[in-house]
Amino acid sequence: MQLHRDDVVDGAIAILDQYGLADLTMRRLAGALRVQPGALYWHFPNKQALLGAVADRILAPMERPVAAGDWSGALTELAHRLRDCLLTYRDGAELVSATYASRLTTSTGRERLAGTVVRAGIPREQAELAAYTLLYYVLGHTVDEQSRMQMDSAGALTDPPAESTGPLAESPDPTARFDFGLQLFTAGIRHRLGSDVR
Repeated sequence: MQLHRDDVVDGAIAILDQYGLADLTMRRLAGALRVQPGALYWHFPNKQALLGAVADRILAPMERPVAAGDWSGALTELAHRLRDCLLTYRDGAELVSATYASRLTTSTGRERLAGTVVRAGIPREQAELAAYTLLYYVLGHTVDEQSRMQMDSAGALTDPPAESTGPLAESPDPTARFDFGLQLFTAGIRHRLGSDVR
């Protein structure tokens, strides 16, 4: 059977979900696909290019239309969608974070965030910076969230430090903490632009 590019990405995602990012190697992937490692390089010149394609697959839902009509609703919807994309796959946030840092993903998710901020009335240059800020918030929050889930499943989580007090700090619901950060972000945009922004 002829090996196609999508077969390689499918195999990589299966290994990612079963073993995690650290064990996603070209040798393991070739074994899972029952091909020689060299066969993978017909489709991807190196592992980094493969990870970029995996990130694009993870982020594919970011291309779908947004239901919210106003900029703050659209920004919140996109941020939640990005988090959901990352949480769908084991180590999804870590993988996507690495591919964004090395500019290997072709996903237009960040550009969609920037376009939404432009709709709020922020100049394009500042909107680009705001989109990066929100992207890094979502990635950082979700990397921490996935790490804690893995530690919890391994029984390695300890009680929070005594200085971590308050309902959000004590809440077992990471979505509530995520929403709090998003509210701060959109409030910051409103504050920066003044009361004319709706």
